[in-house]
Amino acid sequence: MGSLSHIRVLDLSRVLAGPWCTQNLADLGADVIKVEKPIEGDDTRHWGPPFAKDLKGQDTSETAYYICINRNKRSITVDISKPEGQEIIRQLALESDVIIENYKVGQLAKYGLDYESLKKVKSNLIYCSITGFGQTGPYANRPGYDFIVQGMGGFMSVTGEPSDLEGSSPQKAGVAIADLFTGMYASTAILAAIVHRDRTGQGQYIDLALLDTQVAVMANIGSAYLCTGKIPQRLGNASPIIVPYQTFPTSDGWIIIASGNNSQFRHLVTAGGEAHLADNPLFTENPTRVQHRKELIPLLEAMTQKKTKAEWIYLLEQAGVPCGPINNLKEVFENEQVQARGVQISVPHPTAGSMKLVSSPMHLSETPVEVRLAPPTLGQHTDEILRDRLKLDLRSIQELRIKGIV
Repeated sequence: MGSLSHIRVLDLSRVLAGPWCTQNLADLGADVIKVEKPIEGDDTRHWGPPFAKDLKGQDTSETAYYICINRNKRSITVDISKPEGQEIIRQLALESDVIIENYKVGQLAKYGLDYESLKKVKSNLIYCSITGFGQTGPYANRPGYDFIVQGMGGFMSVTGEPSDLEGSSPQKAGVAIADLFTGMYASTAILAAIVHRDRTGQGQYIDLALLDTQVAVMANIGSAYLCTGKIPQRLGNASPIIVPYQTFPTSDGWIIIASGNNSQFRHLVTAGGEAHLADNPLFTENPTRVQHRKELIPLLEAMTQKKTKAEWIYLLEQAGVPCGPINNLKEVFENEQVQARGVQISVPHPTAGSMKLVSSPMHLSETPVEVRLAPPTLGQHTDEILRDRLKLDLRSIQELRIKGIV
């Protein structure tokens, strides 16, 4: 039994931030019902290729994007634009502890499915809204997308090669970090609200915004600006405060070297046959190495190019200098540590036969995470949920299908 096996979640969210949150809750044991639009479903069901393959190696209709954020959930299709559909959601809300949604500000109010309406039905309801810019402020009604928020929130201003390098430009992250971090913050906020409800009996409303989250996770970079008033610049893969702490070329590719203190720097240059660099007054201490970055880095690059990736990783691991390769995804899943941790798993699936997933990174000793359900096909559990939760008989369910409500 998972830590949250007593919690029921009604998931009205789509795409990434909300489903990432509810997948975390589902992994921890919560019973998550994913509400989708009939016929179309979640937008990410159509964001392919790539698609999962069946046992014959043929594409199924399940996109890789949808798969990565919807395990351990049950899918029900409901047309919430119709009164009968709205009533189904209200009845499911009565049976739920948490509702999460990511509609535009005010959109669910016209259906009577906003927090103010539903808390009249269930007073201790926990209701979480995720939008691009939050429920208040001059941008509240703007649509918010991760890419745009990465730019607006400062992330792209410090990501990418330095501006004085020819052809350089601001870069986004390779994954939708504003969405993913917002989903993680939503998970934490919901768990806090559950604890508060269990102690006081009070539900509450949670307002999360991608922009707020993106600014928050600028972390030390944001703090540096607030402390100094100086605008941080792009440094590529280098650290603004530690040198050397970046990628370096070898004779057959690239490695990461993260020399976090003076002792590690000495071990690094000694392993490379350039021990004299550690005695140079310009490089003996980290603050001076930061100041003289432009003089030091070319010397280190000339040193690292004399050996292969494998040779460097062996030497530096022996010397106690943090380092690592830059793996592609094939190398990631073949890595012995990744395999030892059981990061890749396979689960039965109704169309794919067997589906490969990435496991949850949460390892709890007493209530371990368990993959109980593969990412559901569209509406896979509609009849089951209407029958078991709302006590509808087969005739009533069939009438809803005929009307296009489910």
